[in-house]
Amino acid sequence: MMFYFLLTVFFLGLDQLVKWLVVVNIPLNQSHPFIPGLFNLTNLRNPGAAWSILEGQQWFFVVVTVVALVVIGLLMKHYRGYQWAEVSLCLILAGTLGNFIDRLRFGYVVDMFELLPVNFPVFNVADALLTVGVVLLAIQILKEDD
Repeated sequence: MMFYFLLTVFFLGLDQLVKWLVVVNIPLNQSHPFIPGLFNLTNLRNPGAAWSILEGQQWFFVVVTVVALVVIGLLMKHYRGYQWAEVSLCLILAGTLGNFIDRLRFGYVVDMFELLPVNFPVFNVADALLTVGVVLLAIQILKEDD
């Protein structure tokens, strides 16, 4: 149990650290090539979801986050003892909390990873944690016998 708590805290801290480093070192709405032609570090403020969908709907995001936290808690209880499910839920929890902290502190989420060859939203560590966590959890659920 303590391992999963520490794992969540580690990933949440990583998310907040990367966001802070980007805000401190890259001017707002500016990019720095990380892998030229493929990947930039960009300092963006996102007041919505992907592609700024639902921009300015902060109460909606607060309600969705609170509901998500309750569901994550219930899933953590249900999947206690299933290592990969617990790891995936830690990733989902850290990602959810990382973006929630931004929304509460700033009213927007700090995004920084820009994939250049594709039209994909600029995203952050929390978004990546959520995505990987959901995929791992889906695999775990699909592997269940009952």
